[in-house]
Amino acid sequence: MLNDRITVTPKHEQAADVVIDYLADKMKPKFIITIGGEVGSGKSTLAYALAHKLKKQGIRSKIIDLDDFYKIPPLQRKEWRRAKGIESVGPSEYNWGKIIHVINDFYENQKSVMPCVDLITDYVDEITTNFEDVNVIILNGLYATKIEQADLRIFIELTYDETKEAQIFGDKEEMTAFRKQILEREHEMVQGLKKGCDLFFDFDALVDKYHL
Repeated sequence: MLNDRITVTPKHEQAADVVIDYLADKMKPKFIITIGGEVGSGKSTLAYALAHKLKKQGIRSKIIDLDDFYKIPPLQRKEWRRAKGIESVGPSEYNWGKIIHVINDFYENQKSVMPCVDLITDYVDEITTNFEDVNVIILNGLYATKIEQADLRIFIELTYDETKEAQIFGDKEEMTAFRKQILEREHEMVQGLKKGCDLFFDFDALVDKYHL
């Protein structure tokens, strides 16, 4: 996402170090990392911290935010969800075909055009990425760990309720009764994806620490 606010803290740096150590004997020329978890849990921040540490090791990585791949653009999504009902909220809202297409471009060292949401305008722009010599893609998003091609699945344990203050501070979306319903629905969907993940992090939303 364009114009997203990222604040890397020591807990994210430490978690990224754990991931780097885990990858020491597992890396291959094309490697996919997925980071899943609920809203406000720190997925994007961990992805950013991890990408910078990989860069220091001479490993070129690309962060891909799956929130850019919703079928319904941000400006229409709220009304679309109200019209379709709360049951419409979930993995089916993502354009998985487009996500898989980007993954295939990564494997084939090709240029790839992908959506990118501008958080200032709420418009969906496009960016072109050249995956030549990109070794790792880090896909982060609510349902990222669903991706079958993932070589490493990371799950962040924080729930939307635990990150409520962080969400209010982030001011990405006003907290209404309907928004709370959405978060509860996403909570159910995301928690169902924990099985099969490789690493679990439990960041404390209010203090600077995490639990592995």
